This record gives sequence, structure tokens and C-alpha cells, in this order.
Amino acid sequence: MSFILNIDTAADIASVCLAENEKVVGLVQNESRNDHASWLHPAIDSLLKSNGLTVADLQAVAVNIGPGSYTGVRIGLSAAKGFCFATGIPLIAVSSLKILAKAVQTEAQELICPVIDARRMEVYTAAFDKQLVEKDPPQAIIIDENSFSEMLSSHAVLFCGTGCRKVRSMITHPGASYSNTISNASHLAILACHDFLCNKFVDTAYITPLYIKEFYNPTLK
Repeated sequence: MSFILNIDTAADIASVCLAENEKVVGLVQNESRNDHASWLHPAIDSLLKSNGLTVADLQAVAVNIGPGSYTGVRIGLSAAKGFCFATGIPLIAVSSLKILAKAVQTEAQELICPVIDARRMEVYTAAFDKQLVEKDPPQAIIIDENSFSEMLSSHAVLFCGTGCRKVRSMITHPGASYSNTISNASHLAILACHDFLCNKFVDTAYITPLYIKEFYNPTLK
């Protein structure tokens, strides 16, 4: 048996999942975005204790590396790295876009297009087929009436994620559909189990957040 701790703090709702292989044995969530940093470690400690485990019983840690909230992504990745450095166990990194695609996999007819709300009319996006094979890489785009036109000309596309309202306001193509499903660390757990079995780990020292765009702080010159 393999116990994997799954950490997702990249969105407004943070979640932590403990999984035994693909089976979720515990899931906790925090809906207060400003409290993710103070909530995370006590939540992990409580989750492990309630299942009679310690960090030493884990075989790996998986984390959402973004894109998403710059601060949230850093919080989750820093915690995951800390556990892995302390115990010597491997780290698994999965993008929030793939986690979103996993959450709606059974709803899709053909392609899945996660869209994460960014500034103004911008979204972070990628495209996956029903087997979650990446068809278009993660990127930031500004939504207009011509966005995704090439994809929609030949495929039914399911949009999901926090950017759906922006996309829906501009895209009226009959091949476009929209999902309200919200992803969490339990969807990360399924992807992480596959990566664990395939020995698909990242270098704990050098893995960085998938911001797509550089962090911008107007107070820094």
C-alpha cells in the first residue's frame, strides 16, 4: 500500500487529501482564501492523526503547482517541499489545468479546455483529450469572440474552471459547453497515484511554480 499526501492551495478553496493508492481516505477543505497559510499545516496534521498515520508513513507528496493564486501556489509547494526534504520521499507535481480536466473527464465528449480566471479578460488555459493527453500546452490568452475558434471548428469542447464566465460571455459556438464542477485534492490524488506508479517524480530542489506569467507587484519598482 502507498499513502500519498495531496496538497492543493492554488485556488480560492484549498484542499488536502490523503489517499491510499487511488482510494481517498480523507479530504479537508478551507474556503477562506486568506487563511490558507495558517490552515494548511494544522489541517495536514489533523488529517494524518485521524487516520492513525504520521508523515513518516507517507510514500510521496503531490502538489498543485499552478497556475492559480501566486501566493496560494507558493504556500502549497513550500509545504510539499518541506515534507519531502525532511523525509526523503519523492515529490509529484501536477498542474491545476490537468487537475481541472480530471475533475470533468467523465463529462466531456471530445476535448476538455480548463480556463482559470486571470486579469481582466485573460485566462490561463490548456487543452486535453478525454484520456487527459495534453493537446495544447498551458498558456495565457485574452478572450475575444475568435478565441478557440480553430478548436471548436472540428471538436466539441467542454470548458471548465473559474474562467468559464468570461469564455461564455464571448463564445457562442454550438460546440462549446460548460461545466460547473470544481476540482479539489481528490482529483489530484488520482493523477498522483498514476505518476507514483510510473515513477514520475520531480526534483524537489529545483521544481518551481507554473505561473505561466511572471508575478507582478505594482508596489515594487
